[in-house]
This record gives sequence, C-alpha cells and structure tokens, in this order.
Amino acid sequence: MLNEQEKKVIAAIQGDIPVCEHPYRVLADRIGLSEDAFLATLADLRRRDLIRRFGATLRHQKSGYSANAMGAWQVAEERVEEVGQIMAACRQISHCYRRNPSGDWPYNLYTMIHAQSEDACWEIARGIAEQASVENFTLLFSRRELKKTSMRYFSTDNDTDRS
Repeated sequence: MLNEQEKKVIAAIQGDIPVCEHPYRVLADRIGLSEDAFLATLADLRRRDLIRRFGATLRHQKSGYSANAMGAWQVAEERVEEVGQIMAACRQISHCYRRNPSGDWPYNLYTMIHAQSEDACWEIARGIAEQASVENFTLLFSRRELKKTSMRYFSTDNDTDRS
C-alpha cells in the first residue's frame, strides 16, 4: 500500500522532468518535500520494486527516425528469455515484450524497432533474427501516430479533468 507522500512522488515523475541542474529539487519543491526526502522516497519505491524504472519518452519522428516498426516474433517458449535479452540489447530497439499468441497469430515476442527507413528496419530485423536464430517474424509499420502519452497512475492538483 502506498502512502500519500509516495503517491505524490509518483505523480511528480509521471510528467515531464525539468531540464535543469537539479530536476529532483524542482519536483520536490512542487510537492512540498526536500530534495533529499524526494530522492529517499524514490529509492525506497525502487528498493521495494514498486518502481522498476522511469525514463525519457523519445518522439522518434522529431529525432530523425522516420521509420518505426513493431517486430512480431515467434519464439519457442523455452527460448523467450534468451531471445528477449538478445533483442533488448539491440540499440535500435526501444521495447521488448512477451505476449500470448492468439488464434492464427503465432507471435509471442514483440519489439519496437526505430530506423531511418523501412528498409533499414527490415535489415535490423533480419540481423536480429539471424543472431537470435528466429525464423518466423513480421514487421508492422507505424503509419500515423494517433496518441502517445505516458500512463498516469496518480493525478496532481495541477492536472485537469480529462473525462
């Protein structure tokens, strides 16, 4: 169970992190904590495995990556961890997930591949497939971004009603 201070800290890191010399001090000030208390709360949430990580969301199109593909991979269940580690280590991959196959869709491992072109995405995927000894995969290319936001677990007093 989270206490109110922990909820406030989580809410503070859900949005944009200030780009400045002391971003956690700014976030701590916003919620009425010292920087030390803010960081100690984050460290405790991490230690308890309530927060695994948090990081930047890259707007890939604005960063020069014009191609974005979801790789769908069919991997033997006993190899998912091994193959997932190989894929996750690839610098062009930002996400790697295991999901259940369904019906005629045999794929159980998914990656997001970012590159300069669709051809480059295919080249990256073929290289990963060879390295990981995976034969069956396909790429699904993004055609238009309809929404890209981070999950909000707790609201802050500054949030507006989005219903």
